[in-house]
Amino acid sequence: MSSINSFEDLEVWKIGTEIRKLSMNIVRKLPPEEKFDLGSQLKRAARSINSNIAEGYGRFHYQENIQFCRVSRGSAYETLDHFIVANEEAYISEKELQNARELIDKFLRVVNGYINYLKKAKDNQ
Repeated sequence: MSSINSFEDLEVWKIGTEIRKLSMNIVRKLPPEEKFDLGSQLKRAARSINSNIAEGYGRFHYQENIQFCRVSRGSAYETLDHFIVANEEAYISEKELQNARELIDKFLRVVNGYINYLKKAKDNQ
């Protein structure tokens, strides 16, 4: 197992990066009238996923880190909702939505595991 020296080493952060990149690819495909509405919301939600993982990692107490992970989890659900809207508005295909769902589901499994790890570490303090 590799050592963790930075939030960039966390698997959960790496998956969040994949979600952000996927989101940006979708934003680029949106029609001009959606660039500042749906596009902006999707961009901010996807960026918030990793921002909160990084900020939580930088906190001193486990409980603070856990809370930022929970916010990140919420941002992942918000990002999924924006993908659903993009699909319903016919901006992305069912396949693109399915790929986004799978990636977000993977993120949710890993972030929940990370939260559980942090809870155990906190309890063993």
